[in-house]
Amino acid sequence: MTITLDLEASTSDASSRRALSNLSLAVAKCKKIVVVTGAGISCSCGIPDFRSSDGLYALVKQQYPDAVLKGRDLFDASLFRDPTSTAVFYTFISQLKKSIDVATPSPTHRFIKTLDSKKRLLRSYTQNIDGLEERAGLVGTASHEAKNHGKGKAKIRTKDVRNVQLHGDIHRVRCTFCSADFPCTQDHLDNFLVGTPPDCPECASRSSARVARSARALKVGTLRPAIVLYDEPHPLGDDIGTIQTADITRRPDMLIIMGTSLKVHGFKKLVKEFARAVHDSAPSPATSTASPLKKNAKNFAGKVIFVNKTAPGSEWDGIIDYHVVGETDRWVEKVIEDWKKARPSDWEVQKTLVATGEPNTSGTFHVAKEITNTVGLKAKGAKRKTGRKQENVSAPEDDEVFDVTLPLPSPPPSPSKRPQSRCHYSDVEMSPSKKSREVAAIRAPVDFEERGLLFGNKANAKTRTDETRRDDFDLGMNVKSKATSKKSTKPRKPRAQVEVIVESRSTLRRAAAPL
Repeated sequence: MTITLDLEASTSDASSRRALSNLSLAVAKCKKIVVVTGAGISCSCGIPDFRSSDGLYALVKQQYPDAVLKGRDLFDASLFRDPTSTAVFYTFISQLKKSIDVATPSPTHRFIKTLDSKKRLLRSYTQNIDGLEERAGLVGTASHEAKNHGKGKAKIRTKDVRNVQLHGDIHRVRCTFCSADFPCTQDHLDNFLVGTPPDCPECASRSSARVARSARALKVGTLRPAIVLYDEPHPLGDDIGTIQTADITRRPDMLIIMGTSLKVHGFKKLVKEFARAVHDSAPSPATSTASPLKKNAKNFAGKVIFVNKTAPGSEWDGIIDYHVVGETDRWVEKVIEDWKKARPSDWEVQKTLVATGEPNTSGTFHVAKEITNTVGLKAKGAKRKTGRKQENVSAPEDDEVFDVTLPLPSPPPSPSKRPQSRCHYSDVEMSPSKKSREVAAIRAPVDFEERGLLFGNKANAKTRTDETRRDDFDLGMNVKSKATSKKSTKPRKPRAQVEVIVESRSTLRRAAAPL
């Protein structure tokens, strides 16, 4: 069952006001929103309507009074069968293109861009051919930035597309024969205004090249607006189907439908497929009823919201969950207002400064870009800290260049060029390898000649006197230095003189004779 919420009644009805606020909070919390739009979001952009007294149909009727065409006939592929209806179509498109060129994006277009910049938008799908979404900053399927100029079957880079133009783009023209497309210029509009389509330059160049080789000339096609009419296949149908399948696989958590009556068959099929994917990704009832305090925020996740002045048909019962009655511009302004009140951290802006001077010298900074959502970002499951100080303040509007007199810090050295003294060990505690190097550097080399202090050389020991016998240890004086004896030429003077008394042999015999 579809719940209807009136924007006008929300000023006096508390329940409607609370429900609309919960919708705004759900938009702020959802991360994969699909937006589907129609011609109603461009009504406030300055583009005249079709059916009023000064609308486009009346202007075309003044130029072709005998032509009998309904509004749908001007966008049907069968009009190319008749030269009169073809001329009326070209004149109508020329007038429409001039009105679109002076139009500006509406708050709804800027709201879709805001969703994209806040990382809330999965993709935007539109029936409009005015290209105002691209002027608001969304890259469309007809944009030159999304064209695939390399080899391959895909004509566009699907990852770069943020807005899918289901009915083409009026700002480009396409050849009816070779399907080459070009930007729509003023020359093209002048030819369309008189009901005469210009020739295709690609076909004309190929035909001229063949004629120069004395070959048969080729057929030259004509240029037409690169929009998709009723009962006509889309030139990028395969790529758009790939994008839609990928978006459904990513399980969108909200679908917003704005400014469309949901009458076109192909468009209705697309909306129903997205609505089914959104409902499948909705949280289970047990999860939503488990926490009564967070019930309001979770109940609106996985819902389909329809914003339009007219109510949807009965076939949308069970598909559309909420119908917001009112203008789309007013509703998106309320969503932004409630979003800023409920989650102000999502709207804080921080300037990024880039140094303009050399390192280690005084220089200036200039603002490179603005970063949003820098405060309040947290991992899943983390608790928000209360009483957080607001560090980011609004930057001055006039001064965007800031003078800095302090020297700029030099970049940190690479790990291979850092000083070797930097270590995670303290002065007392050091690594084993470094400790061994330190001890080895402090210890003096051992002279092998001093080993006599520990090991006595008995073979080369000198005869010691009684005075030298007092010490029981050999202090190394008995070691003979071979290197010194070879180098020195002077005879070495003895430090002590030893007197030896030898008795005669006769004396010894007398002493040995028996008494």
